[in-house]
Amino acid sequence: GAGVDLFFGLHGWGGDHTAFAPLAPLVPARASFYSADLPGCGLSHTPRVWSVEAIVAEIIEAISAINPAGNSETRPADHPAKDVRRVTVVGHCGGAIFGLLAALKAEALIERVVMIDPFAYLPRYFRLFISEGFGRRAYNATFANPLGRWLTNQALRGRRDDETDLTAAFNSTDHESARSYLKLFALIDGLEQFRDVRAAVDLVYGQKSFGAVKRSIAPLQNVL
Repeated sequence: GAGVDLFFGLHGWGGDHTAFAPLAPLVPARASFYSADLPGCGLSHTPRVWSVEAIVAEIIEAISAINPAGNSETRPADHPAKDVRRVTVVGHCGGAIFGLLAALKAEALIERVVMIDPFAYLPRYFRLFISEGFGRRAYNATFANPLGRWLTNQALRGRRDDETDLTAAFNSTDHESARSYLKLFALIDGLEQFRDVRAAVDLVYGQKSFGAVKRSIAPLQNVL
C-alpha cells in the first residue's frame, strides 16, 4: 500500500517477512504495511550482537527508516517532530514480544502494538531445544530434518487447517539463528516490565491457538 497509516510487521519464531503476505490484498488505501525480516532471518544479516537489546535497537532503526521524521538523527532541521506519523507494530508469536519491547523504547514512534498468538513465557517444549547436546539434537530432529518437520506438522493437525503447514518456514530458515532466538526468549525477564508500555495493545488469538498462547492472554491483559 501507499497510504499514510503505517503498519510494521514482525514475524514469529522460525519465520520471515512472507508470514504477512496474505494481508497484502487486504491493505486499505489509507495504509502502508511494511514487513521485515528480523535480524538473522530471511534476507537479514545476523544481528550485530545476539542480545535482546541489540535486536530491539535494529527493529527501532527499521521503523525509523520507514518514517524518517521520527528519527532525530536523520530528521532535517526544518522538519519538526510533530510531523511524525506513528506506527502500528503487528507482531506474531515472538515478534509480538519484540514489538512490545520496541514500544517501551520508542514511545514517540509506536502508537499501537497488535499481538497475534503471543507467548507470555517460553513453553517447556521449546526450552528442550535450548541446551547443547540433547537440545541441539532434539531441535535438529524436529525442525532441521524434512521427516521431522513432516511428523511435527502431522502432530499439530489439531492446531491448523488442512492446507496449512506449520513447519514450512523451517525449510529455509537459518537454524542456528532459530535456536539463538529461543535462548533470547528464555532470557526476557517476565511481564512486569511491560506495565510501562504506553502504546495501545490488541491481543489476537484463535480457537486453534496453542494452549500456552491461550494461557498467556490473562497474564498479558493484567499487565497491559
